[in-house]
Amino acid sequence: MREYTSPSVADVTAETSINTLLATRVAAGGDGVLIERKAHLGDAWIAITASQFQAQVTAVAKGLVAHGVAVGDRVAIMSRTRYEWTLLDFAIWAAGAVPVPVYETSSVEQIRWICSDAGVRMAIVETTAHGVLFEDARSTLPGVDSVLVIDEDAVEMLRAAGTEVPDAEITARATGVHGSDLATIIYTSGTTGRPKGVELTHWNFVYLTRNGVGGLGQICSSPGARTLLFMPLAHVFARFIEVLCVTSGAVMGHTPDTRNLLPDLATFRPTFLLAVPRVFEKVYNSSEQKAGAGTKLKLFRWAAKVSIAASRASETPEGVPTALKAQHALAGALVYRKLRTALGGTQYAISGGAPLGDRLGHFYRGIGLTILEGYGLTETTAPTAVNLPGLVKIGTVGPAFPGTSMRIDDDGEILVRGDHVFRGYHNNPEATADALVDGWFRTGDLGSLDDDGYLRITGRKKEIIVTAGGKNVAPAMLEDRLRGHPLVSQCVVVGDQRPFIAALVTLDGEMLPGWLRSHGLPPMDVATASSALEVLEALDRAVDRANEAVSRAESIRKIRVLTTDFTEENGYLTPSLKVKRALVLKDFQPEIEQIYAAG
Repeated sequence: MREYTSPSVADVTAETSINTLLATRVAAGGDGVLIERKAHLGDAWIAITASQFQAQVTAVAKGLVAHGVAVGDRVAIMSRTRYEWTLLDFAIWAAGAVPVPVYETSSVEQIRWICSDAGVRMAIVETTAHGVLFEDARSTLPGVDSVLVIDEDAVEMLRAAGTEVPDAEITARATGVHGSDLATIIYTSGTTGRPKGVELTHWNFVYLTRNGVGGLGQICSSPGARTLLFMPLAHVFARFIEVLCVTSGAVMGHTPDTRNLLPDLATFRPTFLLAVPRVFEKVYNSSEQKAGAGTKLKLFRWAAKVSIAASRASETPEGVPTALKAQHALAGALVYRKLRTALGGTQYAISGGAPLGDRLGHFYRGIGLTILEGYGLTETTAPTAVNLPGLVKIGTVGPAFPGTSMRIDDDGEILVRGDHVFRGYHNNPEATADALVDGWFRTGDLGSLDDDGYLRITGRKKEIIVTAGGKNVAPAMLEDRLRGHPLVSQCVVVGDQRPFIAALVTLDGEMLPGWLRSHGLPPMDVATASSALEVLEALDRAVDRANEAVSRAESIRKIRVLTTDFTEENGYLTPSLKVKRALVLKDFQPEIEQIYAAG
């Protein structure tokens, strides 16, 4: 059993709340910009100072009180990532209430479960369509008194409703919130079964964000620090960054539609970003496609190899050889500069949610964007380990976050302890007792710690495949490596109690047309491409590269290319883009049987 602890650098008491963090930001520099927002698509960014934001928070909080929201009441927020999400979040906290995020892709059944389990009193949703869903769900939710719609002037309606409520009421409520009070209930997206409500306190957020400023101040609290949020604020990762920006002095912006991400990055120019690995894969694959064919494509691929080689060489005692430095400088002028510009000049990115992979980690570091891969869960209020700017070990998720202890149990499971760990699952004492044992949170993930305390994730306990030959196989590494190919959208490794390992693969419909053009092939749809010889041969080569990371017994021997992708819409992906493995194995059992029937 190995254990590693990173000391806490939090400099506030356990009674501090998120409301205190905002008040402290205003007191330290109320005239400084806290948020930049766009009123409409294509508009310029409008600066909002910390004092202006606090005034808006108070006005909206007064409206919530006027609508009957009492201290401790639950208020649901269902919206894409936009300014109003953050405004409502802080207004609900200021009113002494508890925000409950609902993914904007949620179904009526999911809305019913979350609102009934959490005891939601009021809901604020983004669109008229969301409002219709909530009204449908309300037929069995007598506790939900009202549903307001952001696109139908919900925020202005709240401001108007609260004009008769005295400011002193909000001041009393906000200052009456303590660190031990419930801050939010976040329902895990759940790859199996009903989502569990994770109860996070104000102190969980305060402790983690103050330690974040202490441990990552170079990124989030240096002069000019700014970030653009585009991940769902219903997810704990983006929510942590939202509170971190208030705490650290950074400026935040929001973009609700990732189709506008690159233009928004170019105009907002963030110094740091947070994203999931799929975003970095898409940027790389899209850049390769935009290079076209012929000389330009060869140039891009050469530059990519140089970037990876230079990054790898920088980790050796000898450093980057002189000849490689010259190639790297030339590639920088011809290729890397354009890529950095496309990403808005971002210097650092924090990646979480799934493994990034060595290849992409070295590629981005080589072009001048350092990706700090980290690890965390909803139950740990987001990051519990992260690479540090001064020492990035690509392929790991870094050492324990400041204020965190990590332990590897005898069976390889990762255990976590710290004041950022949740207090329990809402209305679920059995699940809480299973997860919190002797002060440690059992993550369900498998990993190892090196001599410097850097954590490497090797898989999930529940996903371990045991072949007919008795070989234990963690599918995550193979799946992540295979997903790095531009043709691949999703991959599910199979083989439990089977003679060999195989995989179900889906094609990326967005990347397919460009890949076909660059390989001199005629246009075809996904269904046709799934059986095209050239596509299958390319996937076989991708499988061979993925297999280089594992032993022969763990390697993928066969794949089956599906004509159906795994998406949120068809129910095979969670809102946090994790594959619902059990559902895939159930629904695609005939395809799996065909793999093994062929021998």
